[in-house]
Amino acid sequence: MRKFGFVFAACYAAHSALLAAQEPPRSLDELIPDSAVEDPESWAADGVDDVPGEPEQSVPAETATDTVEADVEEALRETIDPLSNALALPETIPLPDPLEPDPEVTALTAIDAPNLVEFPDLAEEEISNELVLAFPLDQSLFPERREFVTRFTALSNIEALETDGDTLPQLGARARADEDLLLETLRTYGYYDAEVVRQLSGGRRNGDGAEAATDPRVRFDVIPGQRYVFGDIDLGLLDELPSPDGEEFRSVFAIQPGDPLYADRIVERRVDLDLALGEGGYPFASLDDPQLVIDHARVAGDLTMEVDPGGKYVFGAVVSDKPEFLSGKHLARIARFEPGETYRRSLETDLRRAVQATGLVSSIAIEPREITPPQGDEPGQVALDVSLEKAPLRTISGAIGFGTEEGVRLEAAWEHRNLFPPEGALRLRGILGTREQLGSITFRKNNFLARDQVLTVDAYASDLDTEAIEARTVALRGTFERLSNLLFQKELSWAVGAEVLWSDERNATFVTAQAPREQYLIAGLFGRATIDTSDDLLDPSSGFRVTGSLAPDVSRSNDVTSFYVRNGVDARYYQSVGSTVVAARANVASIVGADTFDIAPSRRLYAGGGSSVRGYAFQAIGPRDANGEPIGGRSLVEFSLEARIETGFLDGALEVVPFVDAGSVSTRSTPDFGVIRVGAGVGVRYKTNFGPIRVDVGVPLNPDEFDSPIAVYVSLGQAF
Repeated sequence: MRKFGFVFAACYAAHSALLAAQEPPRSLDELIPDSAVEDPESWAADGVDDVPGEPEQSVPAETATDTVEADVEEALRETIDPLSNALALPETIPLPDPLEPDPEVTALTAIDAPNLVEFPDLAEEEISNELVLAFPLDQSLFPERREFVTRFTALSNIEALETDGDTLPQLGARARADEDLLLETLRTYGYYDAEVVRQLSGGRRNGDGAEAATDPRVRFDVIPGQRYVFGDIDLGLLDELPSPDGEEFRSVFAIQPGDPLYADRIVERRVDLDLALGEGGYPFASLDDPQLVIDHARVAGDLTMEVDPGGKYVFGAVVSDKPEFLSGKHLARIARFEPGETYRRSLETDLRRAVQATGLVSSIAIEPREITPPQGDEPGQVALDVSLEKAPLRTISGAIGFGTEEGVRLEAAWEHRNLFPPEGALRLRGILGTREQLGSITFRKNNFLARDQVLTVDAYASDLDTEAIEARTVALRGTFERLSNLLFQKELSWAVGAEVLWSDERNATFVTAQAPREQYLIAGLFGRATIDTSDDLLDPSSGFRVTGSLAPDVSRSNDVTSFYVRNGVDARYYQSVGSTVVAARANVASIVGADTFDIAPSRRLYAGGGSSVRGYAFQAIGPRDANGEPIGGRSLVEFSLEARIETGFLDGALEVVPFVDAGSVSTRSTPDFGVIRVGAGVGVRYKTNFGPIRVDVGVPLNPDEFDSPIAVYVSLGQAF
């Protein structure tokens, strides 16, 4: 640097001197000899060599130095001054106006920088061979850990795609996706400053290229950090509702400033609030999507969800767009509300489901329509406009099958489900089978007078041949009943009715083919009632059912008139024990008022079969005559116990069911338990959407000479 500075100054001096003399410049080597570089101080003191053509002069060292400096200053002045004059620079430069402070920058400067070095002590949790999560050892730092792990594992790419042949690059790609998933899930729980550290290991191979010495593996260190809380909460017009609705709905939302921030809770509370508004009389309520703004400086999230309740209303009329098909009056009869009741969305939904259950419509839409607006504290009124699309009303059906108790069976039917509007159906039905032949015509009126009430009139002729009886019958039967169904399972259901029939029958003959037939003319009334607290109509797992029946008859045969009463009680109990359901049944029935042989064989009591005592044939248990033919009795007692055990096969749809049944039939009107038949076995159940399919295999434990060693039963639904 010293040489460079000296050379620069010397060049300027030499150049100025040459310009003054108007002589061509010398070379740099002539102007600055090597001795000047080696000893610049001495060279400067000796002065400059003579210029050719000039007399040699001696100049003192001080004078020479002063001359060089003066020449340099003059050269600089001649160069800079013209440039300064050309630019006309002002003597002072004004300062710009100061910028307005940026609030975001100010807020960011207030945030403490995250500590990326000092992590809390961690505890590992091995999820699989390829995945390990590490969380703070102090569980109070992340109390949602268990739920978090379950949620993350269900969505993890590593878990979903894991195979035995995974390589380190494959695992690394999945780990990057899982790292994003971890951070997103942590934010769901309110941890917006969380850190996740990804570490890949393993996958190293031996020198000869053999299998990996260690399997590839990824570990995530999860540091939740501070959990954010809810800040300001704005629910729009909800806070303007008068008491008590305003306070009630605000309590339903149940999120307060300062509560731990949890995104799922916002979704859950929005659903709860929407449901509460719909059930509280607000059919036109609207809720916007929630907006959450995170403020890192306050460690809080401000929630905004615009809610417009839209006014309170009561039910008015039900209006059908096809009154000749299903009138508004009939739809109002189906509905579970009365005009003037506070509007409830669930009752509107129930009406929609009930109309769909009629089978008469392919689609239905229900829209509330304002009739009168709310006035002060008085609610308004809404009508329900029902739009219907007709479904095909005529049906032709047929079935071919085999039942262990029915034999081969061919069935065909034609039906018009709304021949007599509203909901008046006509059905023609025929059966050809090895044990039954039947022809019937049935009129059925659904939702008669009230919801789920059914009026049925059935005329039929049949020829029945079972293990116990042979009967040719012509009958007319009418029933009025309140049904329990899948849409609305009721605690109380009932039926009452009457029938008149003529029958030519006898007990079945297997030993003596010439047993005489007898004709019976029978008229009777009947009624039954069921109390049901079970949790499912087709496949109960808890609760009980009790059914009581009473049926007085008058019968005339061979110029003898008999009066008797058939009655019975059937009780069933269901209890879950873990994943197993224990079910028990007891059935007691009796006929009082007439001797056994004054009662038609088809009206007597029998036991045995898939819904009675398994291991025995249908109606095979009971007194027999001298030829060993079943004759039935006047009292019956049955007991059943089974365990419905889940197997886990077929996604839990398959059950194994061990069972034991017992039954006794007596010719007396009160049970004497003279002969008790016991059967046992095992069955399977395959659960479907329409109920379980049942296959039971039973054996009689104390059979008589007429019983088979094994019996198989196939049917739809549980045994009881």
